Amino acid sequence: MSDITIRPATGLDITTIHELAWRIFPHTYREILTPEQNAYMMEWMYSETCLRDQMANGHQYLLAYDGTVAVGYVSVEQQDEHLFHLQKIYVLPERQGEGVGRQLFEAAIALMKSQHPGPCAMELNVNRQNRAVTFYERMGMHKDRSGDFDIGHGFYMNDYIMRMDI
Repeated sequence: MSDITIRPATGLDITTIHELAWRIFPHTYREILTPEQNAYMMEWMYSETCLRDQMANGHQYLLAYDGTVAVGYVSVEQQDEHLFHLQKIYVLPERQGEGVGRQLFEAAIALMKSQHPGPCAMELNVNRQNRAVTFYERMGMHKDRSGDFDIGHGFYMNDYIMRMDI
């Protein structure tokens, strides 16, 4: 494993996150989503305007770097006093399996604990067909419930909502 550093993202990093997303998201969901839904979700979640709005409304991004090369990101949002939502966690396909995802996951928990030192919980949504479900289970999360969420234009997210106490 390379020497990975993780740092908070700022508005100056929006282009980096956008570019990473375009390399990671379509690859991750190529066998799960139709090309049309994939394109819709990319615009819905990862346009530079959308990323800027997310940051302005409480999403905190962390970027993982190998030297000067960005290799992944995570986004955390506090949803209420004792609940955080891990909105996004993605690593370049060619860097998966190297421990970068684990480091991002642990950095997200550290961020949450720094903002809420007492007991709280973290949830995330993950597509029920996404192989990342096993990663989250290895990290200590459990399937709490599931849902089919209408995201517009006739598309749905068919997710598990996973949870863990932190």
